[in-house]
Amino acid sequence: MIDYNGKRNIFSKPKKQNNPVRIFIGLLVILGFLFTIQGLNNGVINNPFLPTPVPTRTFDSYAQEGDTQFAAGNLKAAIEAYQNAVRIDPNNPDLIAKLVRIQVYSSSQETTDANKRAILEAAIKTASDAITTFPQNSALRAVHAFALDWYATPDIAGDKWQSSLIEAEQEAVQGIQLDNTNTLALVYYAEILVDQQKWNQAEQYISQAIQRDSTLMDVFRVNGYVQESLGNYQEAIVNYQKALAITPKLNFLYISIGANYRKLGDMSYYGSAQWSDYYHKALDQFQQAVYINDAQTIKDPIPLISIANTYGQMGDFLSAARNMLKAVEFTPSEPTVYGQLGIIYYKGRNYEGSILPLKCIIRGCTAAESCEVRNHGAPCDSAEVPNIPIQGLPLSQSTVAYYFTYGSVLAGLHQPSNGYCEEAMKVFAEVRQGFGSDPTIMSIVQEGESICQYYGY
Repeated sequence: MIDYNGKRNIFSKPKKQNNPVRIFIGLLVILGFLFTIQGLNNGVINNPFLPTPVPTRTFDSYAQEGDTQFAAGNLKAAIEAYQNAVRIDPNNPDLIAKLVRIQVYSSSQETTDANKRAILEAAIKTASDAITTFPQNSALRAVHAFALDWYATPDIAGDKWQSSLIEAEQEAVQGIQLDNTNTLALVYYAEILVDQQKWNQAEQYISQAIQRDSTLMDVFRVNGYVQESLGNYQEAIVNYQKALAITPKLNFLYISIGANYRKLGDMSYYGSAQWSDYYHKALDQFQQAVYINDAQTIKDPIPLISIANTYGQMGDFLSAARNMLKAVEFTPSEPTVYGQLGIIYYKGRNYEGSILPLKCIIRGCTAAESCEVRNHGAPCDSAEVPNIPIQGLPLSQSTVAYYFTYGSVLAGLHQPSNGYCEEAMKVFAEVRQGFGSDPTIMSIVQEGESICQYYGY
């Protein structure tokens, strides 16, 4: 007999038992769920399945980054930062004015007229578009004047350079009239007056600017420019150094100081202790600009070109060529650096070596030819030639020296077997057409033509 005593009957349904603790816990779970749903709907509680929010940068943070990059000498990064700031706050004229100012200064780091033109035209457009919206803004008028003034050279603006300079003056005056406390409007007006050869007026306005605000780099930069235009090179150096004390990483200030030391060297007795001292001080300043670029991995050839030209003026053409070749390596597609190298070779009496780099800037050259120049005049392996052909530059005020030097070296090295005079006479004809009224240039042309005429050309 089976004993079922104390055992549950497996064939019968158990009775339900109501446990109050379980009921209470269940109610709490339900209430919690309802509160969670309501919180999600109201936005009080974040959905854990949504992407993590990324903080949005403000225009002010981009502006601070732009100021930092400008002070560090990285002008391209500064421009990008201010473009981002303007994108976030497009109705802030002060941000736009600061962007234009940096754009103009960045053109100083370009080696070709075409690149300078593109940057300055972009700056002018940025300013003029903003003035359409904010016509009474003094800061925009001031930087518009600044951009127009730097644009107003024959090589950049062409036939429009005089009208650009007149417009620059009008904008600067308008900026002063809108806000007579705008120091930068005074500064840029003084710079424009120098370019109009109104030196006394320029001195008056820059003096006012210095009295108003001696914390601005632009004040001392332009005063340096005013003093330089007056031939006060020592005073110019002092002012450029004051500008550097405010923004010590701007390489164009070092280049300005170096150029003034070099000018003092030119005026000193050749080979004297003073002559040597000035030239070495110039080299030190240019080298500082190189250090700044190296620290930021910026491949700017301008300081190297300045070093090369200084060594050339000192008669050390080996050092000059070494630095210019490095400049070519930095910007292997820029025709200007090839022309500069050709001039150095020519001055160093490496006449044969000067022909190809001068050809590159005037007529252009193939990828193989430009590679040969960068390879110290030795032909490159055809399998390893980079695709860097060079497009020649048209005759202009900034390129005419390359033209008549190229013609002169071809004429000087002419032999019946190479026929150099045929090309030389074509070059001289172009120079004669463009600069026939310049007696200095024409004397060089006539000397070369007489050599080729001797050979029957």
